[in-house]
Amino acid sequence: MTRIIAGSARGRRLATPRGVSTRPTSDKVRGAVFNVLGQFFDGGDVLDLYAGTGALALEALSRGCARAVCVEADRAAAELIARNAAACGLAGRVDVRRGRVEEVVPRLPRGHFALAFVDPPYAEGPEAALALAEGCLAPGARAVAEHDARRPPPDRVGGLALADRRHYGGTGISIYVRE
Repeated sequence: MTRIIAGSARGRRLATPRGVSTRPTSDKVRGAVFNVLGQFFDGGDVLDLYAGTGALALEALSRGCARAVCVEADRAAAELIARNAAACGLAGRVDVRRGRVEEVVPRLPRGHFALAFVDPPYAEGPEAALALAEGCLAPGARAVAEHDARRPPPDRVGGLALADRRHYGGTGISIYVRE
């Protein structure tokens, strides 16, 4: 069971897809990420690339972020994000963009987002998506990349500098700050 951990939608259950095409971030890892980022936010927009169930963006909204853009190529997963947002009472604050990250991100506002989540399939690694997301991030914004703990991304990706790196079992988390 996946649920929102804290904030206005705390305890709300999130639907997860059947099969293995989407790998939702576990509650344990999501909780750990927000322990590092800070428990609550005072506004700011969030970008969730390879959004899957939308759990990371919805958690950020529940904790005080203003709006979210979720990018997901899979039609069923994109529909699931919209349903999960509605179930959490957050539908009016979530914009689900269906399409491939490399096609959608260049059309997003530049220098706008305060926080980004990048969670591509582990086989792809997060470097390319981080490089794309960088242009959408405001100075000082943070980008959180989920990856295979055995294959961490580099300490620097363009103007993103590594601020923290953790691992939870086979899941690695690298947090970057846009300079």
